[in-house]
Amino acid sequence: MLLKALRNGLGQLIVMGDAATRPSPVARSDADQLQVEQALEALSLYQFRACPFCVKVRRTLHRLNLPMELRDAANDPVHREALAQGGGDIKVPCLRIQSDGEDRWLYESDDIIAYLNDRFGATGSAAT
Repeated sequence: MLLKALRNGLGQLIVMGDAATRPSPVARSDADQLQVEQALEALSLYQFRACPFCVKVRRTLHRLNLPMELRDAANDPVHREALAQGGGDIKVPCLRIQSDGEDRWLYESDDIIAYLNDRFGATGSAAT
């Protein structure tokens, strides 16, 4: 019980620290931002609110100005089950990438960040 309280307290500190130190988002033209948002319809991030690795990915989403769907795998049983069935493990963060009728489940925060930077970071638009 003490360990759970400590973990929850530290998680809340991490979330507050993130909110206080968020990077500025990338600025795009309206047309480029629309293109990015259309590309994001095929992506969703399964995450826990206070997980430090999830915070790390969400900071990248904010910096790259990627308003992606976030799915709470801790408190939403539907999203938790989808993560377990589709990804094979209840481990977060996990980026679900839908393409050509198939799903790819990308785990590990550094791999997710690299994917997002490669796809959306260099040009500031939605590279295919």
